[in-house]
Amino acid sequence: MFAVAVVEDDPITLDLIADALETQLDATVYPFTRSKFARDFLLQQTSDSISLIISDQVMPEYDGLSLLKTCQSSGLNVPFLLITADPNKELVIEARKLQVTAFLAKPLNMEELIQKSKEVVSQVS
Repeated sequence: MFAVAVVEDDPITLDLIADALETQLDATVYPFTRSKFARDFLLQQTSDSISLIISDQVMPEYDGLSLLKTCQSSGLNVPFLLITADPNKELVIEARKLQVTAFLAKPLNMEELIQKSKEVVSQVS
């Protein structure tokens, strides 16, 4: 099973990502517009129950890197794709330290999203 948690505060973008993952990768998608709910969900997961996390960086409650830190500290170490409209140097350095698997720039290119998701999951499988 290929399960993906997608955290994106824009509902339209979230729907586009979920649809692309479900139709092109046959993934089970757990979509979240609220990072707090995503965090609560992810803290109950293991690497057996979730294959990939895709998260926006800038969100109202938790930013993407805070979400990643929380997952890592709870022992959930799965590939993490970070979506950002502003890949500034500080963000990239911090993300690399936290071992973000890959970046996706906004506006999102769905083909790139699918390709990176495939690459990440094939490396783990």
